[in-house]
Amino acid sequence: MQASGGESPPIALVPNGTGVGGAQMAGLEHYMAQYDHEHHSVWNKILHGIGIPLIFAGLILLVLLRWRWGVGCFVGGWMLLFLGHRIEGNKPAFFQGPVYLLVGPIWVAKEIWDTVTGSHSEQNAAEAKKP
Repeated sequence: MQASGGESPPIALVPNGTGVGGAQMAGLEHYMAQYDHEHHSVWNKILHGIGIPLIFAGLILLVLLRWRWGVGCFVGGWMLLFLGHRIEGNKPAFFQGPVYLLVGPIWVAKEIWDTVTGSHSEQNAAEAKKP
């Protein structure tokens, strides 16, 4: 949830956990829900769906020593992500913590999978029925 002023809450710790001080970091489900909460705009989702794979392609191309293509894809992908957040009016999730650099690609893969399999339609219908 966003607090007033558009700020997102910090990364959650689960009390009475097994981590240091009796707390542990929240699981993937928490991070996915938080990431989803901050990505409502259709344009932001589309730009993430293109930008995150471009970033990965850029990294692979850099490893394969295709410098120009690699840098172009990497920088272009990040530009699309920041444009999406500019449209949506919020900061990228990774400003809350580096774990979101891993959550983002998982979220995009889930969004694509849900769209291809029609799960989004089922989820939206189920949410509409909730009181």
